[in-house]
Amino acid sequence: IHVVTPKESEYAKIYRVITDELTFGVLRQESREYYQSVIQELETSGAQGVILGCTEIPLLIKQKDAKIPVIDSTTAHAKAAVQFALQD
Repeated sequence: IHVVTPKESEYAKIYRVITDELTFGVLRQESREYYQSVIQELETSGAQGVILGCTEIPLLIKQKDAKIPVIDSTTAHAKAAVQFALQD
C-alpha cells in the first residue's frame, strides 16, 4: 500500500472546515468543492481511494462527490465491529 496524503498547505483549511463548520452542522457548497479538489489532487498523485478519517467529513462528502472510492471510516469501523461480534 502506498499512502498519499493532502499537501501540508491544505491541512489548515481541511481542519477549519471540520472545526468551524461540520461540527456545527454547517454544510457549505464552497467547502464541498474544496474537499472535492483535494480528493482530485490525491487521485492525480496516484490515490486509488480516499479514507474519510474524521467522523464529520462524511456529512459533507459522499461517494457521488469523487471519482475514486470513498471510505467512511465510521461506517468501516461499525461494520468490522458487527462482524467481530457475530464471529463464532
